[in-house]
Amino acid sequence: MTDIDWAELMTGLAIGAAISAFYFAGLALGVRIALVSARPTATLILSAALRIVLLLAVGWVVAQTWAWAIVGYALAFLIVRLVAVNLPRRLPKERTRWN
Repeated sequence: MTDIDWAELMTGLAIGAAISAFYFAGLALGVRIALVSARPTATLILSAALRIVLLLAVGWVVAQTWAWAIVGYALAFLIVRLVAVNLPRRLPKERTRWN
């Protein structure tokens, strides 16, 4: 049986949480910019490409450096995603011009 290296796992969790938070903040910013942009499709495609490249590049570096860190990195992404998706549902709705 393989022993889990908890230090590597926690390192992956920390790096993954930071990059994932940046990823979803970039998503929010990209959507806000696209809503007022004359070319929203181009804005969203560029935003998605930049975010995906960053997420995968950092993940690749983490995977090359530490074996268990990639598990923590992926787990952190899933946790941050759950928070990012569910938190707006629980917050009180603010009035905007779209609703």
